[in-house]
Amino acid sequence: MADTESTEKTEAPTGRQLAAARAFVAEHGKPSKAVVERIGRAGARVVLVGADGALGDVVVPSPETGEALVEAVEDLEPATWDAETVNATVIGPAHRRRMAVSRLRR
Repeated sequence: MADTESTEKTEAPTGRQLAAARAFVAEHGKPSKAVVERIGRAGARVVLVGADGALGDVVVPSPETGEALVEAVEDLEPATWDAETVNATVIGPAHRRRMAVSRLRR
């Protein structure tokens, strides 16, 4: 059976992570939304959705660190992938091309 002992990294967000999230909010509008997603052993991904629909992300060591990041950044609201958040995203042609190229490489 798997060990139930927690191995979570409960680190505070770094200055660089905070700066990246703050810069995203400044560039893409207030309020912006943030969805914290676990990405396995690598930690968590904080997906940022700007008021203009732009997407961005910041990778952190754990979901707890991601939640702390969202709390620490003014005008960044916690969110989930509900209809409101999904409908707020705007995926432009450049992003679609990048996604298509990564699929072709498989």
